[in-house]
Amino acid sequence: MTLDEAMAALAAKGSPTIKNILKKHGATEPSFGVRIGDMKPLVKQLKGNQEVALQLYATGNSDAMYLAGLIADGRKMTRKQLDQWANQAPWHMIAGCSVPWVASEHPEAVEIAMKWIDSPKELITTAGWATLASVVMTRADDQLPITELAALLDRVVKTLKTSANRVRYAMNNFVICCGTYVAPLADKAIVTARKLGKVEVEMGTTDCKVPDAESCILKSRRGAPVAPKRKTAKC
Repeated sequence: MTLDEAMAALAAKGSPTIKNILKKHGATEPSFGVRIGDMKPLVKQLKGNQEVALQLYATGNSDAMYLAGLIADGRKMTRKQLDQWANQAPWHMIAGCSVPWVASEHPEAVEIAMKWIDSPKELITTAGWATLASVVMTRADDQLPITELAALLDRVVKTLKTSANRVRYAMNNFVICCGTYVAPLADKAIVTARKLGKVEVEMGTTDCKVPDAESCILKSRRGAPVAPKRKTAKC
């Protein structure tokens, strides 16, 4: 499947109703308004086609960029390419999902994310925290820099309330993922969640709510000390 064929397939799956719903969530133009579930057949057809994945992201079309995040292989991307993706993310769903899904697959994901969380740009910072969350949910604990991650939990407590809107959401999710998937940080993440209390994020004209970190962690563990690691952050 070529880029033109993929774009035509996306356009055919577009819906004005879905487009309006996504716009309420912050989606930017251009876009077709494609349900995520309707992208799954395209993911199967395009899986492994790294060239088309990069081309899709470069279109700037919101649906195409999201699809690119589902099919691109971060292990095959350079740091320069990942930085470009973070810089080009037009809204929080791309910055908080598509970019970190791919960045977390890169061998230097943590180092990349640490750079991004210090960015003055809200969407890049969001991508950084979301990348860290994706890393901790997919990599074995013995492959994680536990001391560094523990320090980041302390940083969340100190800086979340003064951070940009969508960064607060990503930080809260990072706490949830540490508490859900990382055994050495399980207790500390619960303590962190209690210190944070209710996290306020402006969600626009939607019914979306910010998850309560502690209750989300406990629910996700399902009675176990931690939940099993995920094979991929992509969904």
